[in-house]
Amino acid sequence: MPINAVTVYCSSSRRVDRLYFDAAEELGSAIASEGWRLIYGGNRIGPMGALADGARAVGGKVTGITPQLLVDKGIADDHCDELLVTQNMRQRKELLEHRGDAFVALPGGLGTLEEVFEILVGRRLNVHTKPIVLLNIAGFYQPLLTMIEHGISQQFIKPAIRPLYFIATDVQGAMNHLRRQV
Repeated sequence: MPINAVTVYCSSSRRVDRLYFDAAEELGSAIASEGWRLIYGGNRIGPMGALADGARAVGGKVTGITPQLLVDKGIADDHCDELLVTQNMRQRKELLEHRGDAFVALPGGLGTLEEVFEILVGRRLNVHTKPIVLLNIAGFYQPLLTMIEHGISQQFIKPAIRPLYFIATDVQGAMNHLRRQV
């Protein structure tokens, strides 16, 4: 399946280290430079905002998807080419999954982790066959990967999960993997 749009999951926290902002901005730029549309959580703050700014800086198309409750908080990104406002977080996740042809998860909080697990389970159950990349900036996902391996060793998780996602340590590695999927 060709990639026309990439859904990126990430944080909107303003408090995270600068390296996460930089990785998000680099990823947004790289996605847009491929001619792919960026699909993301639709907020203008934290790494999420840097991601969209990176795409826009090189002329990329950006679709934000955010729930009304975050619009009401005043953090929605009004500079998106397309800003979809959902009634709730569940609808947001559904559209994020539906609109993207591939998924990249930058480091993030509970919402990002929830999204990662949802797309992993969907892939495992053959609900979709879209590529999934965990962008393991500064080893962020290492504890999660250790937990997955522990679940496999304890037979709670089937080893068949391993080939369903790719671990990249930098933006270039993530992009190289996505280019090979086309």
